[in-house]
Order: sequence, then C-alpha cells, then structure tokens
Amino acid sequence: MPGNPAELLMARFQGRLSPQAAKALSLLFGLGHQSIFSKYGQYWAQLAHGNLGVSLTYFPTPVLTVIRESLPWTVVLIGLTTIVSFVLGTFMGVIVGWRRGSPLLESLLPATMFFSAVPYFWLGLVSVLVFAVHLHVFPISGGYSSGVSIGFTGSFVLSAIYHGLLPAITIVVSSVAGWVIGMRNMMVTTLSEDYVVMAEAKGLRTNRVMFAYAARNAVLPSIANFAMSLGFVVSGAILVEIVFSYPGVGYMLYQAVSNEDYPLMQGIFLVIVLAVLVANLIADLCYVLLDPRTRQDQ
Repeated sequence: MPGNPAELLMARFQGRLSPQAAKALSLLFGLGHQSIFSKYGQYWAQLAHGNLGVSLTYFPTPVLTVIRESLPWTVVLIGLTTIVSFVLGTFMGVIVGWRRGSPLLESLLPATMFFSAVPYFWLGLVSVLVFAVHLHVFPISGGYSSGVSIGFTGSFVLSAIYHGLLPAITIVVSSVAGWVIGMRNMMVTTLSEDYVVMAEAKGLRTNRVMFAYAARNAVLPSIANFAMSLGFVVSGAILVEIVFSYPGVGYMLYQAVSNEDYPLMQGIFLVIVLAVLVANLIADLCYVLLDPRTRQDQ
C-alpha cells in the first residue's frame, strides 16, 4: 500500500508540522533507515517490555490501551454467543441425530443448511433494516447509549445489553446451524458403532445411551472446532461489528486497516495468535477428560 503511517498522520496537520516534528514521528513509528533485522530486534525488545507501539488511528494512545478497552466488548459479545451457539447447536444435533428419520426433526435440516450458508453480515444488515430502522425495537449502532457513562452501573449494563442483543441474536442464528449439522452427522455415524449397539442390547436407559455413549464420542470433533472458535473470539465477528459499529476488536481491526495503522494491526494479530494457542491447549485438556483412550498408557 502506498504511503506509511507517519505520512498519513502528518497529512492530518495539513503541513503545519516542522521537519523536526515529521522526523520524530517517523522515528516513533519505526520508519527510520535501520535494516529490517534491526527493526525486528527492536520490536521484540519493546514486546518484552509490554510495549506494542502507538496507535495511528487513536494517536497518541498506546496500542495496548486500545486493545484493553475494546477486548472486553468482543469477549463478552462473541464469547457468550459462541458458547450459546455451541451448546444449543450440539444439543439439537444430538436430538436430531438420535431420532433420525423423524419427519418433524428431519424437516429442520433444510432450514439449518440455509442459515449455515448465510453470512453473518448479510443477516446483520437485514436485522438492522427490520428491527432497527423500520420497527425501532433495537438501536442501529454502538455498544451503549451516548448519554451513559462507562462503568459498572445499572444504567450502563442495561444499555450495553440492549445494544448487544441484536448482534448477539444475529450471530447465534447464523452459527448455531453449523453446529447442528456437524453434530447430527457425527451422531448418525456413531450410532452404528459396536459400543452403542451393545449399550442398547444391555437395556440401558435411552438418555444414558444417547448422551453417555453416543453423544460423548460424537462430540469430540466438535470440541476441536469449538476450541478454534474460542481462539478467534478475540478477533470478533469483524463484519458483524462493522455492520453494527460495535466497539469491539473486530471493528478496531477494520479501523486499523483503513488507516494503515500497522502497530495496532500487529498488536491485534498477536493477541489473536496467543488466544488460539491457549484455546488449543484447552481443547487438548478437554479431550483427556472426554476420551478415556487418551489417558491410557501406551
């Protein structure tokens, strides 16, 4: 991309900066004449001290401060909707897979396949148009009302819930269908396994066979996908946050790309990578708890 962060920031001052100030800005954003290896070493040195640089978009706010302020919004909204979607979709997939062949339940599959193919942002645009613009049930954008001060107060919490409800419903409706289809297919495959047939032949209760034998093993592939989804929670549902102008990490990443804010982009990418690594570790621990074979000595 043409230009660099320092030039974009200097353009805001419309030529009112002195050459010394312009040079200082270039050095601040690491745009000196050092070699790329030297810059990379400086980046790691600053990272070791918790310094992710200064954001261009929100200059002179440090990148760490921008991420710290936007991360809770994304974790609460995307985190809760991801967990709700996984639990609800997995439970529905277990029921649909167990009662395969039922006309009523099988009729839900076309609807779930439709919603699994619908992009988040398209459903978000339709939701805004219907419920915010025409019906005025929910606000069009933002994370809280403009007249409310941020803090752990009743008015702020209620305002945040009110503004986050429509994006949350949009994400749940769009993502729950994928969990239903995946879990249903795994249940159908698992029901033909010998241990499930043996459990049924022993006369065990239906609920015990369905959940303790079939669902417990069928859910293992979904656990890995769920862990990855949790890892990417910090990146937010970027397009949904853009549609609703929600002040989360995804919206901040969009702002950073639009303004060539490389320090902010690097900081967000770093947080996403760390979150994915932690999520994979959690998934491995869950595998140990759910699958006894992983605890056997080889």
